[in-house]
This record gives sequence, structure tokens and C-alpha cells, in this order.
Amino acid sequence: MRPIWTGSVAFGLVNVPVKLYSGTEDHDVRFHQVHAADGGRIRYSRICELDGEKVDFADIQKAYEASDGRVVVVTNEDLASLPINTDKEIQVLSFVPSEQIDPILFDKSYLLEPAGASIKSYVLLAEALADVDRVAIVNFALRQKTRLAALRVRDGALLVQTLLWPDEVRAAEFDSLDRDVKISPVERKMARSLIDSFADDFHPEEHADRYREELQQLIDAKLDGGEAFTNERPDSDGEDAEVLDLLAALQRSVDKNAGTSPSVRTRPATSAAPKHPAAKTGAKAKTPVRTKPAAKTPAAQSAPAKARAAAAAPGESPTAAAAEKPTPRKRATKKSA
Repeated sequence: MRPIWTGSVAFGLVNVPVKLYSGTEDHDVRFHQVHAADGGRIRYSRICELDGEKVDFADIQKAYEASDGRVVVVTNEDLASLPINTDKEIQVLSFVPSEQIDPILFDKSYLLEPAGASIKSYVLLAEALADVDRVAIVNFALRQKTRLAALRVRDGALLVQTLLWPDEVRAAEFDSLDRDVKISPVERKMARSLIDSFADDFHPEEHADRYREELQQLIDAKLDGGEAFTNERPDSDGEDAEVLDLLAALQRSVDKNAGTSPSVRTRPATSAAPKHPAAKTGAKAKTPVRTKPAAKTPAAQSAPAKARAAAAAPGESPTAAAAEKPTPRKRATKKSA
């Protein structure tokens, strides 16, 4: 990395020499414009509207046009002569609690590297900021512009985050927010339940730029003469695009995030069906009760069977005939005293 600014951090009589580097980098896929007919590159030329001549970039200057039509040219030498640009210090104005800075004010991030032979003052400032859990509000000039910034510690290094000026932040002035909206206690409770179901710690490494990944996949496929994706869209889950019942939508969202829909939660748990027929209908299989048979003579035992066989029609098995003929009940006999 190459430093884009060299100076020092000054607070009180302490001076910390530093080098400033860009703290972020852009990984977006870059395109250039071509002629659709033949693929030729499109080039833009800087043409003067007065003489029609092409102008080199080195001959271009900045100009400001006033409301009355007057135009004044401001050169780079004019900008460099501003008093603020002659100062190469990051001046500490105050140390404030970090929670007092609205995140909307953060603009760009820059890393600071110790530039002097000794890094003791750099380490001292970094450790002191970490101990008090505060950020330093600083003021410095970068690229011919005055910057308001927050100086804090990240991973043991000093980090400068430029801040937007208060008049650069827009207010949420929407007429639609002035309408009276009634939120029921049940809806508020359900919304809090939905938030709780999504509660987690922030792990930035778990997130990725899916658009950039899919775009690179598309480009790689086209370079190989193929196609990466089709125009088919995944089937929807059957839910309406516009949900009219807010409470029902909140409930469905909570259930979906919990991994269990209402129908699944109310359905009784079922196990693998056994092979026994009684288990298929949900009836319990009765345990057969063994009874001691009465003592019978061999003749008495075979007589009923012979009678059933004789009553059976020709060609019909004795078993079928026995099934059609009801079995007579035995009379209950009284025991003598």
C-alpha cells in the first residue's frame, strides 16, 4: 500500500507522526463500454466547445459559475494556498463516548501507521483510547478539503473515519409518517417475538457479496462460451405477495424462522409404523389370555370336527363350512356347594 497523506496526530503537547492509508478497497467487477455492433471500445474525448479542439487533461482547470453568469477559474495553486491545506496535522478536538456518534455520519475509513523512528507515542495513544472506551473527534485537511473525523482503535491500530457535516445529513421528512397508526399490544408483542427469533451476534465473515460472486460466475461462463444461469425462477412457497393481515404475517414469520410451521407443530408425533395390523389402525394389540382347557375324551374331541366335515358341501373345505355355521354356546353350569 502507498500512503495518501503524511502528517501527525496532535493532542496537547503530544505529537504522533503517522502515515495515512485507505482503510477499505472496492472489489466490484469493472466494465467498460463497447460498440454493440462490432465490440469496439468507446472512448470519450475532452472537446472545447469554443474552438472544437481536443484538450489534454493537464490543460483542464476548475471553474465556478456565479448565479449572475460570471465565471472564475480556480487553479490548483489557488487551492493549495488555502491556510487549512498548509497544516499537516490531525488535530484532536475532544474525546467523546462512541455511542454519541450516529452511524449515519460515518463516511470513509483510513488506517494510520506510525511514521517515526519510535512508535511509543503511537502505542500509548492507541492503548489509552482503548482503556477509556472513547473516540477522538479530530479535524484535518485531506485532498484539498477540510475533514471532520473520528479517531479510534481497531485491532490495535489507529483508524480515522471521516464524518459527514451535520448539514449533509437529510432529515426523514415524510408526510406518510404523520398519519395516525394504531398498533395493538398483540401486534407489538408479536413483532418483538419476531425480533427475538432473529437475535444473534454480528459475524461479518459469515456474509458475502452474492451478486459479485454470481456476476463473476456469469462472466467466466461466457468466456468459456456457455451460460451460467437460466431465466427460470424458483417456485414460490405459496404465500401471497401482499399480506393483508399483519398479525398473521408476523406469526408465520416467527414460525418459519423457528423452523416449524403451525401445521407441523400441532400434528402429533408419529413413529415408524410396525408391521402388526393392529398398529396401523391405532388399536392396541391385546395379549392373548391362556385358559386351561377342560379334560375331554378323544372321542369327544374329534366329534365336532367330524360333524363339521360331514356338513360341508362337496368340494368345499371343512374350514369354510365351519365358518358359515355358528358355534353353539356352552351353558354355564352351577357349581354345587
